Amino acid sequence: MPMYFPGRLRPSVQAVSVALLPLAVTCHAAAAGMSESAMTETPVQAVLPVVEVVGANREGFVTQTVSTTRSDKSLHETPQSITVLTRELLDARQATTLDEAIETVAGVASSTLGRRGWDDFIIRGQSAADTMYLDGLRIGQANWIAQEVFGAERIEVVKGPASVYFGQVTPGGTVNIVSKRPRAEAFTQLGITVGSDGYRQGTFDIGRPIASANGKAAVRIAGMAMNSDDPTDNVWFKNRYLAPSIALDFGTRTDFTILASLNQRQYVRQQGLPVAATSLTGRDSLVPQDFFTGDTTVAPYEAEQKAIGYALTHRFDSGWTLNQTYRHTDMELAGQLANTSGALTAAGNFNRNVLSQDFNGRSDALDTSVSRTMRWGGLAHNVMAGFDALHDRLYRDSRRCAIAAQNIYTPVQGRPVTNCNVTSIVDTTLAQRGAYLRDYIDVTEKLGVSLSLRHDRAKLKTVDVPTGARTDVDSSANTGHAGIVYKATPNIAPYASYATSFLPQTGITADGAAIDPEEGRQAEVGAKFVSDDRRLSASVAYYDLKRRNLAQADDLNPGFQVAIGAQRTRGYEAEIAADLKNGWQLSAALSILDAAITEAAGSQAATVGQKLSGVPRKTANLLANYRFSGALRGWGAGAGVRHVGEKTSTTSVYVTPGYTVADANLSYAGRGWRVQLNVKNLFDREYFAGAANANWVPVGNPRTAMLKTVVDF
Repeated sequence: MPMYFPGRLRPSVQAVSVALLPLAVTCHAAAAGMSESAMTETPVQAVLPVVEVVGANREGFVTQTVSTTRSDKSLHETPQSITVLTRELLDARQATTLDEAIETVAGVASSTLGRRGWDDFIIRGQSAADTMYLDGLRIGQANWIAQEVFGAERIEVVKGPASVYFGQVTPGGTVNIVSKRPRAEAFTQLGITVGSDGYRQGTFDIGRPIASANGKAAVRIAGMAMNSDDPTDNVWFKNRYLAPSIALDFGTRTDFTILASLNQRQYVRQQGLPVAATSLTGRDSLVPQDFFTGDTTVAPYEAEQKAIGYALTHRFDSGWTLNQTYRHTDMELAGQLANTSGALTAAGNFNRNVLSQDFNGRSDALDTSVSRTMRWGGLAHNVMAGFDALHDRLYRDSRRCAIAAQNIYTPVQGRPVTNCNVTSIVDTTLAQRGAYLRDYIDVTEKLGVSLSLRHDRAKLKTVDVPTGARTDVDSSANTGHAGIVYKATPNIAPYASYATSFLPQTGITADGAAIDPEEGRQAEVGAKFVSDDRRLSASVAYYDLKRRNLAQADDLNPGFQVAIGAQRTRGYEAEIAADLKNGWQLSAALSILDAAITEAAGSQAATVGQKLSGVPRKTANLLANYRFSGALRGWGAGAGVRHVGEKTSTTSVYVTPGYTVADANLSYAGRGWRVQLNVKNLFDREYFAGAANANWVPVGNPRTAMLKTVVDF
């Protein structure tokens, strides 16, 4: 499959200056010069983080390890809801997008705006896609480019305020993608996938050890090229991804890995259907779900994200461990969307306009921490102290253009795009600094207490480019997390926690005013279960989450935002994952929640009491896979079911009905190769993905089949 690179973007990953390395050296020296605390009585074995060069993944569906907490404590001992999606689970479902990968996590609603080419997801009733993390570092002010799941070794979904782990996040939770790293053994894997709507994908993943004194040096390069049409006419996608990484051997006590990636995407945005032409009106649909509301003259989106950085771990003789990660990212995105901007007339006409966007940005993110396990006051403490920083600049040029109305009965393509007028040209710079401290205390063999405190300072500079007007906002906040977990038995651990979060707003109102930082707080109680052999893991939780000073897009002034007050989500969650000895693998989740607007002012006052847009009250899913033995050894089969409840929108009166879809898979694994067939939405159920506004509604995914062949050398 030929590689495709958009013409206006450079395909190469630009090298970052070797000036990055002094950052690590400086922190190394600082940590080495630290005097041992007088509070320390007797050091115990140091906390050893995951070594960068690892063996082959054998996690299955179940894991108890998580990188997010940066602790030696397992998920079973962590007083917070965190779901880890392993590589094997992602492959079993043939997840091709992040939205698809996390749609089975309890409390998550994804793809609520349809197949528009970006990551759209909601965690515990709160929009969370704008504060995503890659290898523990924030991607930028906002996530404008969909992240590539082929490059993920695992995906960690943290629910509730997670400022102590990541700094600035939305209070509903966040997603942290953990990149594939070099392995100690040589391997080569090639894959080809074909599927519905012209889906074609080729992948490679190659790793080789490098001769070194301690056998720790290795190199890995993973790549992917994908072309696909879409169930909607005239919509298509082209993705290219390349991720080289190298682990260097700096001695037995030091792990150092350089990580780079190139993520390119070109696509036509899919924009759903006019509401009045669908079955939501109570009559038969006037258009099929593959109806294209856009126009072939509208420019496709071209996007590129380039990143390079490193992960450093050094274990000192004193028992302290230094961890440092850094990443530099460059981003470009440009394209147009033909947007449905008016109601459907009796003659079948609906007005459109074209949103033209041209964004570019660059960010530098750094996180440094030191940790140690020690005894003090007769108790075991796992202490971590650290500092992180983010400097992100984002230039956004948004314009509105004219295009002729479309007719649902006699659609015409090829209408010209004219009269493009600036709606906003904004240059935003965010500089954030944070310091944090965490202590996990083993009070007894059964009782554990986690205490965390964080202080953030943020400076936001916003320049309205056409006028030169500048807005400067300085903000700071103290946030924290307190949790308690009690191992009632070796298998059952009830817990309770309370956490807060802080997020500066990077948008501005139509009159040029900045919006106060967003705040969140959550109380949570739950229990976790793990079997003796660690092959089965389960959890249940109840939470009460409050979010204040949030902002959303201003429907009356495109390109700007409006503060809408406060929201509250209360709900229950349950999850289970299993890798049973009898050949069964299970993954299941259930979520029941109430998410509503509790405070609003001005033009939004009437929304108080309304349900949050795109948030289903109930979701449930189950996937059961079976690996045969005996005469059918090598064969595998599975089935799943996914249910999503009805959704509403605060800007429209319609309700999108709930839906239930079934999935199935069949596979065969030979010696060094395997073939897997997945059929999603097996019975081709038509449904709506979410609730947008009064003019248009996003459609769901029809039945799709994907056949993947993987060869290991």
